[in-house]
Amino acid sequence: MGLSIGIVGLPNVGKSTTFNALTKAQNAEAANYPFCTIEPNKAVVSVPDTRLNELAKIVNPQKIQHSVVEFVDIAGLVRGASKGEGLGNQFLANIKECNMILHIVRCFEDSNITHIEGRIDPISDIEIIELELLFADIASLNKRIEKLQKESKAQKGTNAQLSLALELLTHLESNNPVRSFAKKESEEFIALNKELRFLTNKEVIYGANVSEEGLESDNEFVKKVREYAAQNGAIAIKLCAKIEEEMVDMSDDERAEFLASLGAKQSGLTQIIREGFNRLGLISYFTAGVKEVRAWTIKKGDSAPKAAGVIHKDFEKGFIRAECISYADFIKYGGEAKAKEAGAMRIEGKEYIVQDGDVMHFRFNV
Repeated sequence: MGLSIGIVGLPNVGKSTTFNALTKAQNAEAANYPFCTIEPNKAVVSVPDTRLNELAKIVNPQKIQHSVVEFVDIAGLVRGASKGEGLGNQFLANIKECNMILHIVRCFEDSNITHIEGRIDPISDIEIIELELLFADIASLNKRIEKLQKESKAQKGTNAQLSLALELLTHLESNNPVRSFAKKESEEFIALNKELRFLTNKEVIYGANVSEEGLESDNEFVKKVREYAAQNGAIAIKLCAKIEEEMVDMSDDERAEFLASLGAKQSGLTQIIREGFNRLGLISYFTAGVKEVRAWTIKKGDSAPKAAGVIHKDFEKGFIRAECISYADFIKYGGEAKAKEAGAMRIEGKEYIVQDGDVMHFRFNV
C-alpha cells in the first residue's frame, strides 16, 4: 500500500524547490517562470521512523526499509485551469491519481521572484486553486449526471445515484467542497467517488512557505493560512523550501542543530510526511529479520490477514496465524527470542486488528 501526495499551488510559490528537498535529489527543475514543470515528477520518500533504527540495533539486519510516500510535483495551476488554461486539464487529471494534496502557499515577500497574480495574498492564492478544483469537480459531475439521466429514462424508474448526484451538484454550486457533503457515507456516493475521484474530497495539508527569517515565529501570512486551514478542517505546516533544500546533504545531527539555530524544532517536510500518513489513517507494522528490518503500510483497523496481504497476496489467502510482539516489548526484552521466553509473543488469528508498531511474523498455507 502506498501513499501518494500531489504538490499543488500557483506558479512560483516553491513547489519544485519543495519537491527537490523532499526527494533529496535535484531532479525537479526549479525556475522563476510559470509551467517549468510540464510533466509531473514523481519520487518516493521514506517516512521518518526512529523505531526502525532501534529494531535494527537488536536484529542487525542487512538493510532497513522504511514505509514510503510518493510525492508528485504537479505544474503550477492558474485561473481557468479547469477550462484548460495553462495546460490545466492535464494537471488536474494528475491530481486525481493522488490520495492527498499538499498545497504550497507563498508566505514571503521577495521582489526577485515574480508572483503570477502580482501581489502576495496567501488566502486569495488558496481560493484560486480551490475554486479551480471545485469547477473541475462540477464539470466531471455534470457529465456523469447526463449519463445517469439517460440511463434513468431508459429504465423508466428512479435512480438513487442520480438523486444523490443532483444533491451533490447543488452542494458544489454553492461553493462547498465535496469533503463537506453530508451523504459521503452512502453507497451511492462511495460508488460515484470511486469513479470520478473528486478533487475537493481529498485531504489537504497547507504548506506555508516562508523565508529563512520566517521560521522562528509566524508572520501575518502564516497566521492567516493557519486560521483558514483550521476553519476548513485542515492543517497548515510552516516550512522554508529553500532551507529544506539546503539541508538535503546534512546528517540528522547537523540538520537538527541547523534547525535549532533558526528557531525551528523540526523540519517542516518531516512534519508534512508524518501528518499525511496520520490524516489518511495509515499505520506501520514491522517485520524484523537478519535480511531486513522493514515497515509495512496498512490502514488503521486492518485485520492480520489483510496486513499479511500487503507483503504478498498469498499470505492473505492462506493465512493461518500471526506471531506478534508489540514494539515496546520487542525493545524491552531485546528481540524475538527473549520476548517469547518472557511470554510477550502473542498468537493472533484472523480477527486480530493490527496495532501501530506491532512486530509480526505470519504463518500461512501456500
